[in-house]
Amino acid sequence: MRSGGAELSPVVRAVADLLREGRVVALTGAGISVDSGIPDFRSAGGLWERYDPATYATIDAFRRDPDRVWMMLREMDDVIRRARPNAGHHALAAMERAGLLEAVVTQNVDNLHQEAGSRRVVEFHGNARRIECVSCGGAALAESVGSGPGAPRCGRCGGVLRPMVVFFGEPIPPAAMREAAESAAACRTMLVVGTSATVAPASMLPLLARRSGARLVEVNIEPTCLSALADVSVTGRSATEVLPEIAATAGCRSPLDGCGDG
Repeated sequence: MRSGGAELSPVVRAVADLLREGRVVALTGAGISVDSGIPDFRSAGGLWERYDPATYATIDAFRRDPDRVWMMLREMDDVIRRARPNAGHHALAAMERAGLLEAVVTQNVDNLHQEAGSRRVVEFHGNARRIECVSCGGAALAESVGSGPGAPRCGRCGGVLRPMVVFFGEPIPPAAMREAAESAAACRTMLVVGTSATVAPASMLPLLARRSGARLVEVNIEPTCLSALADVSVTGRSATEVLPEIAATAGCRSPLDGCGDG
């Protein structure tokens, strides 16, 4: 089933029916946070337009010159710190409270799902709001990092601090990889939101869900490589618009208020 533009009611009803069947897992990408003021890093105006990821976003670059990489990290932190959850994040949290959604697997590092109230969030690429010392492993919140030049240093041992995100060249945290794969294999429906589904290994999760017998529902502003495989593909409108409509049709009075019995 395919839909684009404003006439979405039959498609939304179909997605709401799938949600009511249970065992639903959401996979989210950068597209869900665009309306919160966080541009896709790869889009026009994104970080990769000004910072070459090969120079600023690999683990080797960080180890080689953390002061330089922290120039980009501070800009990223400033954008994320100003962002607030949007209606799409709140809709997913409301679905979870109603028992319609089991988990959110997110490729984002912005912590917005948690701020919206989602409780079971698998952070596939880590969380930029938390930092750690590369020497002693001490953890802290990003708010504790000052705005001065150079890489921030650990107050206990003087080691370099880093955000708890997955740099290019690093593996996905084993616990997140395991939980994401198990969720994909066990779900009845996977709701894929705001991701191009092209970056491995996250791109393998919808395929794993499909091989395990799950239905795929895609919500994205434009068609992706996943569109032809999806049972339902909703394109042409943002997740901020579509997800609250799905949540309301499934029984949510309002994404901010929670859901009824559905």
